[in-house]
Amino acid sequence: MPPLDDTPDGTDPEALVRRYYDRVDADDVEGLLELFSETITYERPGQDPIEGRADLRAFYERDRPLEDGEHSLEAVIVDGEGGGDGDGNDDDGNRVAVRGRFSGVQNGESVSFGFADFHDINEDGVIENRWTYTDRDTV
Repeated sequence: MPPLDDTPDGTDPEALVRRYYDRVDADDVEGLLELFSETITYERPGQDPIEGRADLRAFYERDRPLEDGEHSLEAVIVDGEGGGDGDGNDDDGNRVAVRGRFSGVQNGESVSFGFADFHDINEDGVIENRWTYTDRDTV
């Protein structure tokens, strides 16, 4: 990934997160895994956390409940004081908040719903922590 500008390694946090959604929508699992740290933690309400890149790969290759679709990003906000390694200390990275809509297929049915995601970008310029919230009971 070419350096851009806003983190210690030169990665633009907004561009990094936008790249994530592009790769998810393109079903580019290898490409999206490059955007995450080896120790990624991904939390979704009502489900066990996904911990580590191997578990993240398994999620996107076989466990993700959404079969196909596209994310439409309505707002992307970068907080240069947040993020990092998840230690609760907001001095070592960027937090990127995203509000948007997903339209696609789940269990053979068309779906469309709003979501809010939060991404912590670590000092290496990759996503260290991720949280997803939706306006549906199950995703």
